This record gives sequence, C-alpha cells and structure tokens, in this order.
Amino acid sequence: MVILEALSPEKRDQILQGAAIIFARDGYEGASMSRIAAEANVSKGTLYNHFESKAQLFAAFIEQTCSTFLGQVFDGSSDDDELEPGLQAIGRRMIAMMISPVGQTIQRVVSSEAIKFPEVARIFFEAGPARATAHMSQWLQHQARLGRLAVPDPGFAAEQFFALCQTRIGLQTRLHLRPDPTEAEIEQLVAAAVQMFLRFYGVT
Repeated sequence: MVILEALSPEKRDQILQGAAIIFARDGYEGASMSRIAAEANVSKGTLYNHFESKAQLFAAFIEQTCSTFLGQVFDGSSDDDELEPGLQAIGRRMIAMMISPVGQTIQRVVSSEAIKFPEVARIFFEAGPARATAHMSQWLQHQARLGRLAVPDPGFAAEQFFALCQTRIGLQTRLHLRPDPTEAEIEQLVAAAVQMFLRFYGVT
C-alpha cells in the first residue's frame, strides 16, 4: 500500500496548475509526469510523493476544476430564487463555464482520449456533467415543490435545460468554427432556452 505525503494547498495548486498546462498542450496520453514536474517547478520525486500515477493526478486536476466551475454556476443560486430569473442566471453561468478556455480544453482532452482511456472519460463525467445534473435536478425539484414546475423526471429535465443552453453556440464554439458569443448573444440564447423550457415544464 502506497502512503502519500500530505500536500499543502499551495503546493497542490502549484502542481495542478503545471498539470493543466501539460494536459492542455500534450493531451492525456502525451503528458508525462516528468514534464508536469518540470512545469510545476517540483522534482519528479516530490510529484510521486503526492500523486502515485498520472491517472490520479489527472483525476485531481479534473475534480478541482469541475468543483470550481460548479461552484461558480450554482453557489449563486438559492431555493428562494424566482423561477425565471433563477433559470436565466444558471443558464448564463453554465454557458460561461462551457466556453471558458479551461472548459474547452478539458472537453477537448477528454473527447480525444475517451476511446483509448475510458477511465479519463468516467472521471470527467462523474466530476462534471453528472454533478451538474444532480445540482440542477435538486433545484428543479424544489421549484416543483413550490408549485412552479411539473417535472416528472428532474434529472432528464436538467439535462434538457443544459442542452437548450448550448443551442447554436455549443458545438461550433468547441470546433472553433465561430468566435466566442457576445453577452448579447448569450442573453438571447438563455432567454429562448428558458422560455422553451417553461412552456413544457411550467405550471400556469
């Protein structure tokens, strides 16, 4: 059994920042612990004292990044939010996360490595999309308890809302076929997504 040394928050951030640069540049398969150690300005021995494998380091990088993003999307949401403004706020923050450089990098790396390294895809899915869906599902269930929505399957409804928020810009942005959307474009997209969502699930 490998016993790893405790890692200070500062040193952990230093290592994960170095890992982010190397994973973005070289992909998962192309990244090496040696290059990550050099980028993070730590010795290879120090790196292995804290992360016993590249897979474990990648998991830590993904989990920290997704946790930060999900905090940005949902920490500003409250059970006391009004329905339509609450959906609009979540939609705007979700799009901002999706089109951010780090968000796009993670999706690119995971998509390119998923077939050869399915564990990489699983780590990302559980830390990111699955947790986002769970958060959104809980928020929708609370709105349903208040009598504002009728959502027989909150998890499915959460996935539908996120999909609506990617209409037109999601795939094209990831493929670099268009520039990042302007604030006006995001507002228009979110407004349309919320209206369509409420027409189906809203209670009148």
